[in-house]
Amino acid sequence: MANETISLFGGIDVLVNNAGIMPLSLLASRRVDEWEETIDINIKGVLYGIDSVLTHMIERESGHIINVSSVAGHRTNAMSSVYSGSKFAVRAISEGLRQEVAGKVRVTIISPGAVTTELGFSIKDETVRDNMLKMLDHDFLEASDIASAICYCIEQPDSSSVNEMIIRPTDQQL
Repeated sequence: MANETISLFGGIDVLVNNAGIMPLSLLASRRVDEWEETIDINIKGVLYGIDSVLTHMIERESGHIINVSSVAGHRTNAMSSVYSGSKFAVRAISEGLRQEVAGKVRVTIISPGAVTTELGFSIKDETVRDNMLKMLDHDFLEASDIASAICYCIEQPDSSSVNEMIIRPTDQQL
C-alpha cells in the first residue's frame, strides 16, 4: 500500500501507525496465544508500518512517523503485563527511531488514555474485562480528540517536533 501511495501521489508525508489489540489477562491465566497475537500486532505491526515508509522518508529527508502507544506504556497493572510491555516497546522503538533519523524525519509517540473504541472488546477474559470496567469509572476521550492531538503534532513547523504526547480524560487517574 505504501509503494502504491508513493506511485500515485509522489510521496508519503505522514504515517499514523496505530496498531493495537488489548486482550488483558493475568499472566497466571497462561493465555499464550493472546500474548503472541499482542506481540505480533502491537509490536511487529508498528515495525512493519515503519519499514513501509522509512527508506522513502530518509531518501526525501522529510516525513513524520507517528506511533500510537498508550498510557499503559508508561504504567502497568497486574492485568496488563503483556499489553503494557507491547506499548513500552512501541515507545522504545519510537525513541530509537527518533535518534536514528534526527534532522531528517520527525517521530512522535502519542499515548492515549481511555478512548471510546472497540479495543476493550479484545479482552476475552470476562473477569478481567469486568474489573477493568470498574477501574475505568470516568469519562472517555473520543477518537476525534486523538485526531486533534495528532493534527497538532503534524502542524508544528519543520524546525520542531513533538516527541511524545500523553492525552487522557481529565478525570482519569491511571
